[in-house]
Amino acid sequence: MTELRTLKVALLGCGNVGAQVARILIDDAEALAARAGARLELTGIAVRTIDAPRDVELPRELFTTDADTLVKDADLVIELMGGIEPARTLILAAIQNGASVVTGNKALLAQDGPTLYEAADKAGVQLSYEAAVAGAIPILRPIRDSLSGDRITRVLGIVNGTTNFILDQMDTTGAQFEDALAEAQRLGYAEADPTADVEGLDAAAKATILASLSFHTRFDLENVHCEGITGVSAADIAAAKDAGFVIKLLAIAEKLTAADGSEGVSVRVHPTLLPREHPLAAVHGAFNAVFIEAENAGELMFYGQGAGGTPTASAVLGDLVSAARRIVLGGPAQTETTNGQVPALPIDAVNTSYYIGLDVADQPGVLAKIAQLFAEHGVSIEIMRQTIHRDADSNVESAELRIVTHRATEAALAATVRAVKGLDVINSVTSVLRVEGV
Repeated sequence: MTELRTLKVALLGCGNVGAQVARILIDDAEALAARAGARLELTGIAVRTIDAPRDVELPRELFTTDADTLVKDADLVIELMGGIEPARTLILAAIQNGASVVTGNKALLAQDGPTLYEAADKAGVQLSYEAAVAGAIPILRPIRDSLSGDRITRVLGIVNGTTNFILDQMDTTGAQFEDALAEAQRLGYAEADPTADVEGLDAAAKATILASLSFHTRFDLENVHCEGITGVSAADIAAAKDAGFVIKLLAIAEKLTAADGSEGVSVRVHPTLLPREHPLAAVHGAFNAVFIEAENAGELMFYGQGAGGTPTASAVLGDLVSAARRIVLGGPAQTETTNGQVPALPIDAVNTSYYIGLDVADQPGVLAKIAQLFAEHGVSIEIMRQTIHRDADSNVESAELRIVTHRATEAALAATVRAVKGLDVINSVTSVLRVEGV
């Protein structure tokens, strides 16, 4: 039997995911060697503090604070530190030393991915990042490889488990946003500072990666229209449910034709109403799912755990075995395909539907005024529901209107909302959300 060669593996970071990656590399060494065609020797784990408490017991001699030296001697480097620096510098150093790199750092890829891709291409090494989007779900390789002979037209993704848990709690229990967030934090689904999740920033970073792979064009965070879920109220959730919808935070990338006939891609993240029969509407808790529409394959959905140490470690190790096999067998590295060069379109170019909540005076002619204004802006109403409220103190009645429009350009819909706010019969615009899947 031929003796397997040994490849040295350096691990940068030993948080929740990193600790599980190290455990599996040690515990499943024989099985991984059989799949990779080489022994994957974990030579060290770079951390800030060697004696920090960790959930997984690992050999102390593996830990080091000298990441620079660890990277120099490695054949394969796994970067799970997060953040921009020193992760960026260490990845570039690994690439320049001829090591292939596996990373789950979506923030770095979204901000400075092109620099890393170009460095990897020049050095002829692999840069893999399946774990950067949707945790355990194999989504990036299917887009890059399995669908490379097709044309993707649209991607809709629930790619942040924290926000999906919060919105799902609000939908299933009637909880207010603050209470659902507190529960997410208690269960470990949300950080003490949840800003990156609830403001949509984490999903926006993942949207850039999905869009870049799907449309063979480099997009960055500046191309993403981003809105979070902090403005979604329990009343919005209840009204959506009453109309047969569920609210999800979606990352959306789709090919569009602009008004001048040119093609482009819209990349955006925002709370979205989905019909309850849509496949993504059934994604509960902290799970993730990505729904893809392609010209020939049709509709595809990828579903699974979008976070967590062990699930995300599965994606990291899949990339690691693939990179190791390439080293063993030889041949060119898998490179980024960016020959599409499709321009990013602003949110105004999007064709969508709106869900609009209005608090209006309860008097004759209100509905006619609103309908006339919508018509003047070229926006037609699909659904209109009215609920009458009486103030207990003043005994004055008001009406709550919930309107779902037919599809129109974002620019026309936004102009309609601005005009509605100016009507004397409108007390307030209580909510404006986009609708997909209708």
